[in-house]
Amino acid sequence: MLLGQKIGDSEAYISAPVHSSVSGEVTAVKEHPYHAGKNVLSVFIRSDGKDEVSPDVRPPGDLMEMSSGEIRTLIREGGVVGLGGAAFPTHVKLSPPKNKPIELVIINGAECEPYLTADHRLMVERSADIIRGSLVIKRAVGAQSVIAAVEENKPDAIASMSEAGREYGIDVVELPSCYPQGAEKTLIETLTGREVPGGGLPMDVGVIVDNVGTAAAIHDVLYKGMPLADRVITVAGDGVARGANLRVRLGTTFADVIDFCGGFTGEPGKLVMGGPMMGLAQYTAQVPVVKATSGILALRGETIFKGEPPHFTCIRCGRCVTHCPMNLMPYILGSYSDAGMWTQLEDFYVDDCIECGCCAYICPTKNPLVQLIKVGKEGVARRRNKVESLAKSTAEKE
Repeated sequence: MLLGQKIGDSEAYISAPVHSSVSGEVTAVKEHPYHAGKNVLSVFIRSDGKDEVSPDVRPPGDLMEMSSGEIRTLIREGGVVGLGGAAFPTHVKLSPPKNKPIELVIINGAECEPYLTADHRLMVERSADIIRGSLVIKRAVGAQSVIAAVEENKPDAIASMSEAGREYGIDVVELPSCYPQGAEKTLIETLTGREVPGGGLPMDVGVIVDNVGTAAAIHDVLYKGMPLADRVITVAGDGVARGANLRVRLGTTFADVIDFCGGFTGEPGKLVMGGPMMGLAQYTAQVPVVKATSGILALRGETIFKGEPPHFTCIRCGRCVTHCPMNLMPYILGSYSDAGMWTQLEDFYVDDCIECGCCAYICPTKNPLVQLIKVGKEGVARRRNKVESLAKSTAEKE
């Protein structure tokens, strides 16, 4: 096995291949803990420490001679997904239908969640690569312009991105520092005044939004031929000895990353993939760093479990409605999800929820609204698939 060699793929359109992050020997292909709370089929590779690169890893050629379709194919083969946390395949995002022309590409540097600073360091240290990657995105979707959005509390990142973008006429816009400013629909409205319709996508208002990490990964694929095999993550929290921003190979276990940072400071109370608002709590440190891992947050027990125990009973105070950035009614969504009322969830635009965690954070009874809404989204998706399958079966019979 060689560094950058493809080790997994799918025929599904909404998918992206996986590449080896080391060179070495494949020792097993078996089930292993995964961040989503279940075991998945995983490839185990024993590194030989040589980092021998696959012969497939080479610059693909003159970018200016490539069509938009060829660019998207290279991005797909490079395994690039959204590195802001969603991990949605980038080649799919960069394939808007012809009736939805893209005018603007927004490079998202609004890293607003507490603790996380990986994108900040990336903008300071790889600003030129991010800008060149954004130009690839612009060419792929045929956009007219590109802007980069960075929060005002990151002056060094603003300076670095501004200098890199000046040569190409790319402006850097300073954003107010507030949460959840990095949500793409919120970002679009802040920068352009355009409101993405309920149930819609940014392309519905002529915009594509990509994270700075995604732009850097696209640069590596299109200019170096190197697929996405590592990423920058933040390690933070009072439960780990030393916080850091690290460039980590995909597949490295959380345990190894934490050991590199000096280990846990006592018995950990909670281990989270991502930040404290949108992250996913983990039941083991043996889960691997994946493309969606923006950070590892370790918190001590005394930090987490304070005050009275939660009641989990909605008192209809309306705080979640007041604080929802998407103007939804989280308490209604949580109730419908708990009752398995999938049709009603669709009527209340459950898919517009960005899972920012504001509702759960502000809830006085500590109702697990985000978890309930996630369950609801899965239930709605299952219902849609069932309806589509039934319609297809009926059509075939007729």
